[in-house]
Amino acid sequence: MRCAPLALLGAALFLAACQQAGTPQAPGRADLSADLVRLTVAGPPKGPEGVCWASDVTPMVIETVTEQVMVSDARRDKDGRVVAPAVFHSETRQKILQDREQVWFRSPCPQEMTVEFIASLQRALKARGLYVLPLTGEMDAPTRAALRRFQAERGLESDRLSLGAARELGLVTTDLGR
Repeated sequence: MRCAPLALLGAALFLAACQQAGTPQAPGRADLSADLVRLTVAGPPKGPEGVCWASDVTPMVIETVTEQVMVSDARRDKDGRVVAPAVFHSETRQKILQDREQVWFRSPCPQEMTVEFIASLQRALKARGLYVLPLTGEMDAPTRAALRRFQAERGLESDRLSLGAARELGLVTTDLGR
Protein backbone atom coordinates (compact mmCIF):
# COMPACT_ATOMS: atom_id res chain seq x y z
CA MET A 1 0.00 0.00 0.00
CA ARG A 2 2.85 2.43 0.74
CA CYS A 3 4.45 1.82 -2.68
CA ALA A 4 1.65 3.47 -4.65
CA PRO A 5 2.26 7.04 -3.38
CA LEU A 6 6.02 6.68 -4.00
CA ALA A 7 5.41 5.36 -7.50
CA LEU A 8 3.07 8.28 -8.23
CA LEU A 9 5.61 10.76 -6.89
CA GLY A 10 8.34 9.21 -9.05
CA ALA A 11 6.14 9.34 -12.15
CA ALA A 12 5.22 12.98 -11.45
CA LEU A 13 8.89 13.97 -11.09
CA PHE A 14 9.77 12.11 -14.30
CA LEU A 15 7.00 13.87 -16.25
CA ALA A 16 7.97 17.27 -14.84
CA ALA A 17 11.58 16.76 -15.91
CA CYS A 18 10.53 15.69 -19.41
CA GLN A 19 8.20 18.63 -19.78
CA GLN A 20 10.83 21.23 -18.86
CA ALA A 21 13.48 19.85 -21.18
CA GLY A 22 11.62 19.20 -24.41
CA THR A 23 8.48 21.34 -24.53
CA PRO A 24 8.77 24.29 -26.92
CA GLN A 25 7.39 27.54 -25.58
CA ALA A 26 4.71 29.42 -27.46
CA PRO A 27 6.00 32.60 -29.06
CA GLY A 28 5.34 35.72 -27.02
CA ARG A 29 4.11 39.05 -28.25
CA ALA A 30 6.29 40.10 -31.15
CA ASP A 31 8.16 43.41 -31.26
CA LEU A 32 7.61 44.14 -34.94
CA SER A 33 9.59 47.38 -34.78
CA ALA A 34 12.74 45.27 -34.29
CA ASP A 35 12.24 43.82 -37.80
CA LEU A 36 12.10 47.21 -39.58
CA VAL A 37 14.84 48.01 -42.08
CA ARG A 38 15.62 51.62 -42.90
CA LEU A 39 17.56 52.14 -46.11
CA THR A 40 19.54 55.07 -47.42
CA VAL A 41 19.15 53.79 -51.00
CA ALA A 42 16.12 52.60 -52.94
CA GLY A 43 14.74 49.28 -51.67
CA PRO A 44 13.86 46.57 -51.17
CA PRO A 45 16.73 45.32 -49.01
CA LYS A 46 19.02 42.65 -50.38
CA GLY A 47 18.26 39.31 -48.84
CA PRO A 48 18.31 35.58 -49.35
CA GLU A 49 16.62 34.13 -52.41
CA GLY A 50 12.87 33.71 -51.95
CA VAL A 51 12.51 36.36 -49.24
CA CYS A 52 9.70 38.86 -49.82
CA TRP A 53 9.57 42.40 -48.50
CA ALA A 54 6.84 44.98 -47.98
CA SER A 55 7.28 48.67 -47.28
CA ASP A 56 5.27 51.41 -45.72
CA VAL A 57 5.81 54.98 -44.62
CA THR A 58 5.90 55.68 -40.90
CA PRO A 59 3.90 58.72 -39.84
CA MET A 60 5.55 61.94 -38.73
CA VAL A 61 5.12 62.50 -34.99
CA ILE A 62 4.65 66.11 -33.94
CA GLU A 63 4.33 67.34 -30.37
CA THR A 64 2.36 70.51 -29.72
CA VAL A 65 3.05 72.35 -26.45
CA THR A 66 0.90 75.25 -25.26
CA GLU A 67 2.03 77.31 -22.28
CA GLN A 68 0.49 80.21 -20.43
CA VAL A 69 3.13 82.97 -20.13
CA MET A 70 2.68 85.88 -17.70
CA VAL A 71 2.87 89.25 -19.46
CA SER A 72 2.44 91.39 -16.35
CA ASP A 73 2.09 90.73 -12.62
CA ALA A 74 -1.07 91.42 -10.71
CA ARG A 75 -1.26 94.99 -9.38
CA ARG A 76 -2.11 95.49 -5.73
CA ASP A 77 -3.04 98.54 -3.70
CA LYS A 78 -1.22 99.57 -0.51
CA ASP A 79 -3.43 97.20 1.52
CA GLY A 80 -2.44 94.19 -0.66
CA ARG A 81 -5.77 93.81 -2.46
CA VAL A 82 -5.60 92.91 -6.15
CA VAL A 83 -6.50 95.95 -8.24
CA ALA A 84 -5.71 94.37 -11.61
CA PRO A 85 -5.18 90.64 -12.18
CA ALA A 86 -2.05 89.28 -13.78
CA VAL A 87 -2.15 89.18 -17.56
CA PHE A 88 -1.24 85.99 -19.44
CA HIS A 89 -1.09 84.97 -23.07
CA SER A 90 -0.76 81.55 -24.69
CA GLU A 91 2.35 80.47 -26.55
CA THR A 92 2.11 77.39 -28.75
CA ARG A 93 5.10 75.57 -30.22
CA GLN A 94 5.40 72.45 -32.32
CA LYS A 95 8.34 70.09 -32.34
CA ILE A 96 8.95 67.20 -34.73
CA LEU A 97 9.70 64.10 -32.66
CA GLN A 98 9.97 61.70 -35.61
CA ASP A 99 10.14 62.33 -39.36
CA ARG A 100 8.19 60.35 -41.94
CA GLU A 101 10.30 57.62 -43.41
CA GLN A 102 10.00 54.58 -45.59
CA VAL A 103 10.58 51.32 -43.74
CA TRP A 104 10.90 47.79 -45.07
CA PHE A 105 9.94 44.55 -43.37
CA ARG A 106 9.74 40.90 -44.35
CA SER A 107 6.31 39.72 -45.38
CA PRO A 108 4.63 36.64 -46.77
CA CYS A 109 5.20 36.42 -50.52
CA PRO A 110 2.34 37.44 -52.87
CA GLN A 111 1.75 33.84 -54.01
CA GLU A 112 1.02 32.90 -50.37
CA MET A 113 -1.71 35.55 -50.06
CA THR A 114 -4.48 33.27 -51.32
CA VAL A 115 -8.18 33.57 -50.53
CA GLU A 116 -7.75 30.80 -47.95
CA PHE A 117 -4.74 32.53 -46.36
CA ILE A 118 -6.57 35.86 -46.08
CA ALA A 119 -9.64 34.11 -44.63
CA SER A 120 -7.32 32.56 -42.03
CA LEU A 121 -5.89 36.02 -41.32
CA GLN A 122 -9.42 37.37 -40.85
CA ARG A 123 -10.26 34.41 -38.59
CA ALA A 124 -7.15 35.05 -36.45
CA LEU A 125 -7.97 38.76 -36.18
CA LYS A 126 -11.59 37.92 -35.36
CA ALA A 127 -10.45 35.57 -32.56
CA ARG A 128 -8.62 38.57 -31.04
CA GLY A 129 -11.65 40.86 -31.33
CA LEU A 130 -10.11 43.05 -34.04
CA TYR A 131 -12.18 41.95 -37.05
CA VAL A 132 -15.96 41.71 -36.65
CA LEU A 133 -17.26 41.18 -40.19
CA PRO A 134 -17.92 37.88 -42.00
CA LEU A 135 -14.90 36.12 -43.48
CA THR A 136 -14.47 37.08 -47.15
CA GLY A 137 -10.93 36.02 -48.00
CA GLU A 138 -10.34 39.50 -49.45
CA MET A 139 -7.72 41.96 -48.24
CA ASP A 140 -10.32 44.72 -48.03
CA ALA A 141 -10.40 47.94 -45.98
CA PRO A 142 -11.88 46.36 -42.80
CA THR A 143 -9.26 43.60 -42.90
CA ARG A 144 -6.47 46.14 -43.40
CA ALA A 145 -7.80 48.29 -40.53
CA ALA A 146 -7.88 45.29 -38.18
CA LEU A 147 -4.39 44.26 -39.29
CA ARG A 148 -3.10 47.80 -38.69
CA ARG A 149 -4.52 47.76 -35.14
CA PHE A 150 -2.91 44.37 -34.44
CA GLN A 151 0.50 45.40 -35.77
CA ALA A 152 0.46 48.93 -34.26
CA GLU A 153 0.21 47.39 -30.78
CA ARG A 154 3.46 45.61 -31.63
CA GLY A 155 5.41 48.56 -33.03
CA LEU A 156 4.55 48.46 -36.75
CA GLU A 157 2.12 51.10 -37.97
CA SER A 158 1.16 49.37 -41.24
CA ASP A 159 -1.80 47.66 -42.86
CA ARG A 160 0.52 45.36 -44.82
CA LEU A 161 1.06 41.96 -43.21
CA SER A 162 4.53 41.48 -41.78
CA LEU A 163 6.13 38.07 -41.44
CA GLY A 164 6.45 38.60 -37.67
CA ALA A 165 2.72 39.27 -37.32
CA ALA A 166 1.89 36.30 -39.55
CA ARG A 167 4.02 34.10 -37.29
CA GLU A 168 2.39 35.41 -34.12
CA LEU A 169 -1.06 34.87 -35.63
CA GLY A 170 -0.10 31.28 -36.47
CA LEU A 171 -0.42 31.76 -40.23
CA VAL A 172 3.15 30.81 -41.15
CA THR A 173 5.67 28.52 -39.52
CA THR A 174 7.76 29.72 -36.61
CA ASP A 175 11.40 28.78 -36.19
CA LEU A 176 11.47 27.30 -32.66
CA GLY A 177 15.25 27.36 -32.66
CA ARG A 178 15.60 31.12 -32.61
